[in-house]
Amino acid sequence: MSETLSVIVEREIPFPPEKIWRALTQPHLIEEWLMKTDFQPVLDHRFSLRDDWGSVDCRVLEIEPNKSLSYSWTAFGGESTVTWTLTPTGAGTQLRMEHAGFHPDQQQAYRGAQMGWRRFIANLERVLEGLA
Repeated sequence: MSETLSVIVEREIPFPPEKIWRALTQPHLIEEWLMKTDFQPVLDHRFSLRDDWGSVDCRVLEIEPNKSLSYSWTAFGGESTVTWTLTPTGAGTQLRMEHAGFHPDQQQAYRGAQMGWRRFIANLERVLEGLA
């Protein structure tokens, strides 16, 4: 099996896991920071993420409310996995996003994901600040 690459973004966010979970799992909120979607927080649910450049086909692989969420991410012929982990801290939540499964010959997709997730997570933080 060949070595794969992962994009990992970690942030300490000054909000409780429950609030972040809402933004990760409610379609109208996901749309505000990521893409249009028909996501449902249900194991094995198939959904898509859509943007001007195209779409990503996904399937919920693991779900533990307010703690972790993992889904497959299939785009441009490459299959990978996105995993979110929420860990409560004294000041809020440690958010960890890992997008794993890029092959060494997928440098363009890997670099795109590095830039994209940094932007998406900055958007996510803005959405969280606006949530009551």
